[in-house]
Amino acid sequence: MTAVIRRLEPILGISLDRLPPLVASLVVAEIYFKFHSFTLECLAFLSLWRTLDWIQQKVTGAGK
Repeated sequence: MTAVIRRLEPILGISLDRLPPLVASLVVAEIYFKFHSFTLECLAFLSLWRTLDWIQQKVTGAGK
């Protein structure tokens, strides 16, 4: 299964270490973001994704 996912990495255009913050952001956005405005929800999702990604990089030491 890992080999299949590794082969999908270039197709997805995102490295696998970036997927957990993306998935977490999608789940949080779907459950909690109800602004009745696509633009606001999109901006909130992108901000949350960037913040979670930054936190993950700081915790794991990635990106050094």
